[in-house]
Amino acid sequence: MTDRVTICECFARDGLQHEPEFVPTATKLELLEHFVAAGFRRIEATSYSHPERVPAFTDASAVLAGAPRRPGVAYKATCPNVRAVQRALADLDGGTGADELSMLVSASESHTERNLRTTRERQWAAVTEMATLAAERFRLVGVVSVAFGCPFEGDVDPGRVVEDVARFVDLGVGAVTLGDTTGVATPPAVAELFARLDREVPGVPVIAHFHDTRGAGIANAVAALEAGCRHFDSAFGGVGGHPAAISYGAGQTGNVCTEDMVSLFEAMGVDTGIDLDALAQASRACEEALGRSLHSQVARAGFTRVPGGADQPAAVAAGA
Repeated sequence: MTDRVTICECFARDGLQHEPEFVPTATKLELLEHFVAAGFRRIEATSYSHPERVPAFTDASAVLAGAPRRPGVAYKATCPNVRAVQRALADLDGGTGADELSMLVSASESHTERNLRTTRERQWAAVTEMATLAAERFRLVGVVSVAFGCPFEGDVDPGRVVEDVARFVDLGVGAVTLGDTTGVATPPAVAELFARLDREVPGVPVIAHFHDTRGAGIANAVAALEAGCRHFDSAFGGVGGHPAAISYGAGQTGNVCTEDMVSLFEAMGVDTGIDLDALAQASRACEEALGRSLHSQVARAGFTRVPGGADQPAAVAAGA
């Protein structure tokens, strides 16, 4: 292997927020076991979103209480507001909290209004309060949504994204995620923005979070990799996207497929730290949990085989 990346598995949070039916807590915990067994060291486990707005996570505390704890494995929970951080702190004080908290801003005013029901100014004030509350208790991850384009305003100024990343760094975050929320990024735009961040905000790990809405997710991940990114988000089966109650995005709005990205990176000689046999088992478990075939190409066709390399699992799906 010539390089190493860290992939955060997001099925249990970003993946499930789009599902119309509640996935039982016991099923979520079984999936977390699969993710840990496959070798993921960062796992997005849940969200402290308001239960009435995003019912998928009414069991956030129970999921974190039951999540399998292993050395070197960190669980992340999303916190959209101050109240969410207070809930996260209560769980942590009870001995069952998350290791990481992600705090959200949107790079456009319109998306902030639709997704967070506030303004950018007020959201940044809330994020500042959230970071102060959570300081030194969690690893903080800043998230910039619609970093490559907004479904309501169109183009987003990359300079604003750079400024948002810098603001997060000033608040003491350990990493910043760039979200291509509706899958409008292109490889040249990705390469340019990651290079600019490396120049203007050096030293902070930047996480690539691409959606595959327009089929460019994997290409954008490779562009980020070639631009120096070594931290990625993905979700089994390409699930996820915006909550169903928020009207933006169309088509297959989900994340880059974990199976597909791991297969490609490994075939390129990039070490993901993931066990492919266990990955195949986790992929099947995710499909069983949702009761349908998901969108991974690898789940149908099998992992990429490298000439001269060790055999990789064949098609993930039973009978495929």
